[in-house]
Amino acid sequence: MITAIKTCSQVVTHMSIAFGLAYLLTGSLALGGLAAIIEPILNVALLPKHEKTWHAIRHRYAGTRFGLAAVAGEKVSQTLLHISVAFAVLYWATGSMAFGGLLAILEPICNVIVLPIHDRLWERLRTRLDSRGGAVAA
Repeated sequence: MITAIKTCSQVVTHMSIAFGLAYLLTGSLALGGLAAIIEPILNVALLPKHEKTWHAIRHRYAGTRFGLAAVAGEKVSQTLLHISVAFAVLYWATGSMAFGGLLAILEPICNVIVLPIHDRLWERLRTRLDSRGGAVAA
């Protein structure tokens, strides 16, 4: 149950970052809301295809000198995918390359900073709940 709640919280956090940045850039609640909905949906739709492709590449080069490069390539590719989606959504919504470019840079940076903090907080909560469960059972 905690895992499902944590996942929902991650989605809300991601959407809040997209909304906040789009709103700050454009001053429009509508465009902020649009970015908060479309950007995560596109990432969720594209990421499984991306992971499947890179799984095949990693499997092909496992045990070779290119194995580590394949892992690094996947992370770089995933970052570029995320940046491209963020850019495309705000460019499509505003017609401004400047706004699209700013969102493409700022949104992944904010996610890289905020989401690990989010995950640490949830792990602390999980640890606290597990220790209480053990104490109750004893």
